[in-house]
Amino acid sequence: MTSLSAGRAAGQDRPDLIDRLPDLAALSHARACAALLLLCLALFLPGQISLQPMDRDEPRFAQASKQMLETGDFVDIRFQGEARHKKPVGIYWLQAASVAAGDALGVPEARTRIALYRIPSLLGACAAVLLAYWAGLAFLNRRGAVLAGALFGACLMLSAEARLAKTDALLTACAVASLGALARAWLARGSAVPLGRATFAAFWGGLALGILVKGPMVPLFVGLPAAALSLRARDAHWLRRLRPGPGLALVALAVAPWFLAIAWKSGGAFFTEAVGQDMLGKVGAAKEKHWGPPGAYAAAFFLTFWPGAAFAALAIPFAWRARADDAVAFLIAAIVPAWLVFELVPTKLPHYVLPLLPMVAILTVLALRAGALDPAQRGATAFAFLAVAIPLGLTAAVALAGLHLDGQVPWAGLPLLLGACGLALAAWSAFRESRGERALVLAVLAGLLLSPGLFGLAQREIPALKVSPRLAALRDGLPCRDPRVASLGYREPSLVFAIGTGLATPPSGQAASDFLRAGGCRLVFVEDRQAAEFAAAETGKPAPARIGRVEGFNINGGRPLGLTAYAVIP
Repeated sequence: MTSLSAGRAAGQDRPDLIDRLPDLAALSHARACAALLLLCLALFLPGQISLQPMDRDEPRFAQASKQMLETGDFVDIRFQGEARHKKPVGIYWLQAASVAAGDALGVPEARTRIALYRIPSLLGACAAVLLAYWAGLAFLNRRGAVLAGALFGACLMLSAEARLAKTDALLTACAVASLGALARAWLARGSAVPLGRATFAAFWGGLALGILVKGPMVPLFVGLPAAALSLRARDAHWLRRLRPGPGLALVALAVAPWFLAIAWKSGGAFFTEAVGQDMLGKVGAAKEKHWGPPGAYAAAFFLTFWPGAAFAALAIPFAWRARADDAVAFLIAAIVPAWLVFELVPTKLPHYVLPLLPMVAILTVLALRAGALDPAQRGATAFAFLAVAIPLGLTAAVALAGLHLDGQVPWAGLPLLLGACGLALAAWSAFRESRGERALVLAVLAGLLLSPGLFGLAQREIPALKVSPRLAALRDGLPCRDPRVASLGYREPSLVFAIGTGLATPPSGQAASDFLRAGGCRLVFVEDRQAAEFAAAETGKPAPARIGRVEGFNINGGRPLGLTAYAVIP
């Protein structure tokens, strides 16, 4: 028995491929970036084309970008006839440029391909991971920075945002660029060596692009730690290393032209709605039913930052003990104040804290390097089992959703999802054996299976979730070209994107009937809740052709629904 135990111990001391992966990826900066980029593509590409437009925000952004191309107006932002004065123009420009490039390259019907609108988010997510590695180099050696970047890249929230044509993946890249530069200024504040041009460009470039993408959010993410650290040091002179004079001039030069143009074109309405209604409205009350109590982000963290969340939570005692250390103090200042602000604001959306998660990943690896991810801590092993419980729960939820909504299990995604569960279990086992780095590597590999399995494969086999694309297919099957289309009851932005800017949304059954009888080739979708009202309006008229029916589940409303399509075809 003694020799057998010794053999096991010796085998455990010999590093296998999993143990060597961080070293292989960190042989050089070029190899580290290439490895992280490959990881990102494997994580984020599956599902880019097949995932339907996700109501409501994504198709609102995509439709507004499409209308810029249709009208040639790249200053004003509109969703159908409604001014969309909520966010600045940066993401719309990038999406419009992506679609225009696809059109120029010969992509068929480029303006209705949601995957083209998602390219800025895909690139933003990849950039965020690479910049997390760059930020990590201010705190860790190359091996540790690669591990931190990979841990952030594998998190579920970033995987989701990489597949959604909206602001948050790109905003995260901007925030981590500026925070990485701020960290270098803080950690080198006693040095006489000036910061390099790359650091200057990262800080002010991230700030400028971030303002064009989502207004004051990057200044918030940067300003809170800058203020907290200046109070801690009782000195703000270290911020001069970032050269605020030329930096602010660069930001003003980048953002002022569009802000002046939209102020002139909207008569100041953009600022009234974006600041007075959208931003301050979210501070004062929950917007669009997205209320959550304080602590909601902390509870959701174990899903949004999976697979690293349980290990990150175990790093909190280390962060408290080492708070006097400059590196740990910066990470605490970068995470905690902004996190508390979001917890106190009534409006809660999981992606709001996404730009803080790269700093969480770096802090987790710092704790690992300090030997603080210790299974001997009271309750640590049981707590770390959350890394296994999350994929098990997601796998069960996906299987049950398929059975309940479509009467079939989404078998194509299950092998990857179950493989992710197995790797997560191996990560937990490695943590129990005090092999913390191996546990984090296995956790990243678990994410590498779960993300494609969930977003790339499983969702394809749940057609009940794809209501708007199935309705658009009914329109495409009509024998007449360019029919006029209306929808009674069902008004999700994904249907506007799928059908086109001219989609009508009549307010009543009588108005829908009048639309259908107005001449030419016409199609009306009638939701079941309005079916009786529409039928009453159609009484005594020639029966329209019933060309199909779609039943499914409205993710945004959280309810089943059914729609019947009626057409008048000359």
